[in-house]
Amino acid sequence: MNKKLGFGCMRLPMKGEEVDYEEFNRMIDYYIENGFNYFDTAHGYLKGKSETAIRDCLSKRYKREDYILTNKLTRPYFNKKEDIKPFFEEQLKLCGVDYFDYYLMHAQDRDNYKHFMKHDAYKVAQELKEEGKIKHLGISFHDTAEVLEQILQEHPEVEIVQIQFNYLDFKDPSVQSEKVYEVCRKYHKPVLIMEPVKGGSLVNLPDTAKEILDNLNKEKHLSYASYAIRFAASFEGVEMVLSGMSNLEQVKDNTSYMRKFEPLNEEEQKAILQVVEELKKLNGIPCTACRYCVEGCPKNISIPDLFACYNAKEQFHNWNSNYYYGVHTKTNGKASDCIKCGKCEKVCPQHLKIRELLEKVRDAFE
Repeated sequence: MNKKLGFGCMRLPMKGEEVDYEEFNRMIDYYIENGFNYFDTAHGYLKGKSETAIRDCLSKRYKREDYILTNKLTRPYFNKKEDIKPFFEEQLKLCGVDYFDYYLMHAQDRDNYKHFMKHDAYKVAQELKEEGKIKHLGISFHDTAEVLEQILQEHPEVEIVQIQFNYLDFKDPSVQSEKVYEVCRKYHKPVLIMEPVKGGSLVNLPDTAKEILDNLNKEKHLSYASYAIRFAASFEGVEMVLSGMSNLEQVKDNTSYMRKFEPLNEEEQKAILQVVEELKKLNGIPCTACRYCVEGCPKNISIPDLFACYNAKEQFHNWNSNYYYGVHTKTNGKASDCIKCGKCEKVCPQHLKIRELLEKVRDAFE
């Protein structure tokens, strides 16, 4: 894996309900011709059609050694240990391959991890690796740094970790991208990046943010996506940055600046910080995540994390803000649990009307 741009196969070109094979073939050909070879799929992507598109457009048309393929074990597809190997064999068949280069325990969080442990999923995956059907075992992860540390402590056999990571989530208290990345580095695990453009949010920027990047960009004409993907790829230990490409133009753009990858320079890094500040102004809850409100809450509501989820949902219509709301309410209180005691408002340095704001969060997520 010497080039850091991965082809995420969750958002493929579509003709109605079917994958547009002609366009997908063109995209694959251009991607591989330009020296890239990493593809990522999962059984649930496009209702199973991502895997069969991989088979028909990639596996049938290229030698197996010419590409790297990652697939995943996802919770809804096994209810007991005995389900895992038959499901895995079906995935091999659907993708038209004899082995996966990387196989990830998918969407690990506190709750999913318990399900995987209950049914010996890590142990079964290790057996498949010993059989040569998996080259490398990893996880994809959506939770706090604390949960990731637990998993990596308990499973030293995990070789690689896929995390959500982008310049907007980097300091976000609900996603904890920076802290999660630091845990990966602590345990010497190579990192795969998902959501580098936050589901398109870092491409569809407000005009004030676009202007900041345009002023950098008068001669190079770099895309807004290029800054987000290069931001993620600039970090030490990052093996691959996945981009969910859905047309040939996106492939051409992404490969143009990742063929000879250059990390963000100092001027670009400063511009990204300015863009983040502009994005924070988008009618969100102006919480600074000082967390004074959390300590005295009788219902143990993780207020700043729920506010961060709300901002992601309202400002960017981000597809997985609901997921992170679930992460932060599994062991803590929900917005609807608020008893309006007012302790939080007495200690809030921003003087936020937290009780009213929690009602908005409740309405958005519950």
